Amino acid sequence: MNFQQLRYVRETVRRGLNLTEAANALHTSQPGVSKQIRELENELGFDIFVRRGKRITSLTEPGKAVLGVIERVLHEADNLKRAAHDFSDRDSGGLTIATTHTQARYALPRVVGEFKRRYPRVHLILQQGNPLQLAEMVQAGAADIAIATEALEDFPGLLALPGYTWSHCVVVPPRHALLKAGTLTLEALAQYPIVTYDTAFAGRTHIDAAFAARGLSVDVVLSAIDADVIKTYVELGLGVGIIAAMAFDAKRDLKLRALECSHLFRSNTTRVAVKRGSLLRGYAYEFIELFAPALNRKLIERALAGEGELYEL
Repeated sequence: MNFQQLRYVRETVRRGLNLTEAANALHTSQPGVSKQIRELENELGFDIFVRRGKRITSLTEPGKAVLGVIERVLHEADNLKRAAHDFSDRDSGGLTIATTHTQARYALPRVVGEFKRRYPRVHLILQQGNPLQLAEMVQAGAADIAIATEALEDFPGLLALPGYTWSHCVVVPPRHALLKAGTLTLEALAQYPIVTYDTAFAGRTHIDAAFAARGLSVDVVLSAIDADVIKTYVELGLGVGIIAAMAFDAKRDLKLRALECSHLFRSNTTRVAVKRGSLLRGYAYEFIELFAPALNRKLIERALAGEGELYEL
């Protein structure tokens, strides 16, 4: 039994039981993967996979139990490597951050700039996706940290900590009627076509819930994954925009005006998630603290160990 065999089993499951795709991901041959898995099964004394001819169709019951052990063994092996690197070379390595467009565009530039100043030898990678994709990336070990507003706290395998809270604002062209309407109301907004985020992003659920609670029907004419697209189409006159307040910059968005609407929609919490049981490099803790100063290393380590109460923003 060896780590290579365990990795072959794990990758086969991750690739939907497709041996060819597993082999490609592992940079080896399909027959080699199949042979190594067979040798592991012979050593264990039972089949991990159900086969139909040469095709793998499912996990056996013993295979399901073994898969959990394999995941834990490989995860701890990765932790051992991280510990070795952290003690032997504290200032170099890699760090992958999985995040949404809104966070990458508006919340992270300052953090990334300061992090690179402190750790010029660390290879920093930003991966963008929707919140579900980000959570899956961290669970699979493809990213070290996920930063998003939705979904992260719904994954039991992740520790999702509150980073900061934010509100939405409404954006309209200059001289729009809403600018003269006084205090903004949901009823006034519902009279116009709405341009806002896709349902998976940036607090859209809070927007929908607010209108639904008042029994208001809303005409969402465009849903986008980032504020830049929303602002572009508001400038073109497609409708009234609802975006994260942090995404409006009066100096840059000269063709738009922002209206306060924090009284209309619930505030949102952006969270930072890491895989439970992970051993993070020292600079990963520092990146998190740069992003959310309240999330210091001691607090995160206690939370990963299941100790203490987590604060909420």
